[in-house]
Amino acid sequence: MFNWLRTNVYAAGLMVILRFYLGYAWITGGWHKLTGGFDATGFLKGAVTKPVMDKATNELVYPTFTAFLENFALPNAKLFNVLIPLGEFLVGLGLVLGALTTAAAFFGVLMNFMFLFAGTVSTNPWMILLGVIVIAAGANAGKFGADYYILPYLRKLLRHRGDHGANPTLGGGKTRAHI
Repeated sequence: MFNWLRTNVYAAGLMVILRFYLGYAWITGGWHKLTGGFDATGFLKGAVTKPVMDKATNELVYPTFTAFLENFALPNAKLFNVLIPLGEFLVGLGLVLGALTTAAAFFGVLMNFMFLFAGTVSTNPWMILLGVIVIAAGANAGKFGADYYILPYLRKLLRHRGDHGANPTLGGGKTRAHI
């Protein structure tokens, strides 16, 4: 199944539908926040004052995440007022266009987990599941999208950079092999 998802042309076609669905959800969420005067302060304060608690022990379920929210995110809420909507919008754009698809899906899954850790369930588990499927499909998820053009270029660029790193030059542009 995993191999089929990563290599099959029909799986790539299904990924287009999945990408569009997931991407549309991210784009609309991000766009509404970008244009609607989003302020993360209330959400962050709520996540700190009413964190996810273990009902049996009455202890924090995610103490380090709650500490992160309280000590970093809340004091820097203005930064998060930009990062969250912009991140959501860019994740959606990457998925819809099929541009850096697996990276977009990864960051979408990461944001969904952050929202879950903060105590918001909503559609996050569903979006995590779909995002993981896109990530599992790898490059095949963007085969019918901008990745068709972007990934070969990036591979060529990385190979070219790797060639220069493999032959350290000595003075005058000569490599050790030429001396």
